[in-house]
Amino acid sequence: MKTIFHPADSRGKADHGWLKSYHSFSFGQYHDATRMHFGALRVLNDDTVAAGMGFGKHPHDNMEIVSIPLSGDLQHQDSTGRNEIIRENDVQIMSAGAGIAHSEMNANKDKEVKFLQIWVFPKERNIAPRYEQKSFDPAKRTNQLLTVVAPDESQAVWINQDAWFSLGNFDAGFTTQYQSKKSGNGFYVFVLEGQVDINGVSLNTRDGLGITETDQLHITAGTNSQILLMDIPMQF
Repeated sequence: MKTIFHPADSRGKADHGWLKSYHSFSFGQYHDATRMHFGALRVLNDDTVAAGMGFGKHPHDNMEIVSIPLSGDLQHQDSTGRNEIIRENDVQIMSAGAGIAHSEMNANKDKEVKFLQIWVFPKERNIAPRYEQKSFDPAKRTNQLLTVVAPDESQAVWINQDAWFSLGNFDAGFTTQYQSKKSGNGFYVFVLEGQVDINGVSLNTRDGLGITETDQLHITAGTNSQILLMDIPMQF
């Protein structure tokens, strides 16, 4: 087993006034040659957007872009004419494929929105752009891992990659295991809140841990905790 530990305070940081963002991997003005990606996982941004502000329309291609609101409401518009609101307990994915332009704005004028923006390199290039979002009952991730992104599970949002994302809300002392969905994949665990041990490594709020050369995770919550677990191809 090999591990790559990314403490919360080691992340890149951008403060644009209206946007405060922490980057687990190189992004924008933050560049670290040792933190370009983890397998097919290219971007993990922890964003806070001020009331009424957001990202104006801009293009993407050949990237799987996942948005997970943590609090507040995010308004998505794109060049296909789509206009959607994504909220806490929703997960959105946009397969940029051959090319799409979109904007992401805070839908509220009186409170900030916090969300994770995650980019994954695609399995197939230049597919027709695709969008999907679903709501997930938070009770279904209490002391269990709930798959929210997958290439092969109808209850999850579909991704153009052999990658699986799961969310879990754990009570202190809870223990579970996770088995890789595909041989050769690695794991990247991001702690949203609390303290957890992953294969003997202690993680705290907003810490990240990449794990390779094993197909199983042993997870123990030291406190009430929330995690995002990504099962990611290392070769793509």
